[in-house]
Amino acid sequence: MKKNARLHIVTPLLLAAGCLLTACDDYLDITPDGQLKRSELLKSAEGIEDALYGTYAKLRTNSLYGQELSYQSLEVMAHTMECPGNNAISALGQHNYNYSSVKTMFEQMWTEMYANISNANSILSANLIASADAGDFPYNIYKGEALGLRAFMHFDLMRLFTDQITHNPQAGGIPYATDFSLFTPDFEPAADNYRHVIADLREAERLLADEQQYQEKSNFMKDRQTHFNLYAVKATLARVYLTMGRRDSALAYAKDVIEHSPYRLTEKTEVAGDLAGILSRKETIWGVYWASFYQNVSAKLQQTTSYYSLNPRTDVIDIYNQDIDGLDYRQTAYFSYTDMGGTQRLRLSKLTDIYELQNITSSRPADLILGINMIRLPEMYYICAEALLDSDYDQAVAYFDAVLEHRGLTPLAQRATNGQLTQERINLERFKEYIGEGQTFFNLKRQQLPLTADDGQTWQPGSDVYTIPIPEIEYSNRY
Repeated sequence: MKKNARLHIVTPLLLAAGCLLTACDDYLDITPDGQLKRSELLKSAEGIEDALYGTYAKLRTNSLYGQELSYQSLEVMAHTMECPGNNAISALGQHNYNYSSVKTMFEQMWTEMYANISNANSILSANLIASADAGDFPYNIYKGEALGLRAFMHFDLMRLFTDQITHNPQAGGIPYATDFSLFTPDFEPAADNYRHVIADLREAERLLADEQQYQEKSNFMKDRQTHFNLYAVKATLARVYLTMGRRDSALAYAKDVIEHSPYRLTEKTEVAGDLAGILSRKETIWGVYWASFYQNVSAKLQQTTSYYSLNPRTDVIDIYNQDIDGLDYRQTAYFSYTDMGGTQRLRLSKLTDIYELQNITSSRPADLILGINMIRLPEMYYICAEALLDSDYDQAVAYFDAVLEHRGLTPLAQRATNGQLTQERINLERFKEYIGEGQTFFNLKRQQLPLTADDGQTWQPGSDVYTIPIPEIEYSNRY
């Protein structure tokens, strides 16, 4: 028999009982106000919606995308951020995954992610969804979102805790949980994990295919950026297929998002403040609503508290000045200087809510949604550029140039010299675009590239660097 202690904390799902409207007046913010047994909560459409809101809310905890899987641990591991004097951060930056507090952090990440996967599975097992096969609105939407979330969460655990599949096709995987149960599923090969992720996402794609026609049906269907919507599914499929080395499939889904989604690249003059604690109006395919994101980000990124706040790597501006032709609007949009005892210190201000920072929240435009950007459109252009690099060079350049131009830089096709598109150039632009969003480590791991700190120390690719050990608690809960 196998026991799973982590599921005990979610058997009675949190009931998100209080509903508040944001300034947009069409997005439901759910405030946990009590508990209701799962069997009671999931007997109505309203209860299922509350459970889904709770699942989204869980993603913003510090152990998940509220901190570790966005601007802290993944960025430290990628050597974009550092905190000199903080032993835990330094150990993480040295890829010492056996350091006590580092082990604890990953254990919490593992446990909370699986607890939230259990929440998604509980929704999927609700009679209203399971018995009707989610064939009718709104149950097709509920089921599609829950399946997409389940796949997304498993995939990020796989990106952390398993070897890169193209480098080690026989890699061991993680448990893929598909049932709401007190029993832990068996570990399975990473290849089987990928098959499960794709199956969940493809089914979510089918269920959400007609979501647009329902957008005026209920409050739940508004602000689709804050839900795991159809194009979030397709963008995640593009990300998964690229990680698997299936470039043609990655290209097809990335192009679909670029050509058919309502999202567009932000103009260069709009880059400033576009991600400052808010979901990008134009580029966010999916984001998690969080009104209190500023408190976390400000303490870690904007302030300069010794041994606590994170500093950008010392040569980060030099990196932004590499391969520059034109004016990169991201430099002033993503970075600022703050005074520390008469010394100007560089800060990553990309994610800091400027309305909170300047104490002018009453002036914030009503259409802005506070929260964490989970998937943004530029990634789809980079995927297309990489997928086409060896087969249709001119088209690859066109996709790459589109992002350059929208950031204020001269397109490669218009440069008199040094206009060759390479994988290294794509990686450099990915770094510049996604600093602080938790994607650089995964991009480097996917390609099995060395990791280099600002002092020149280099770690060669290998399981000891790129694969986090499965937390011991997972094994101790099995017998």
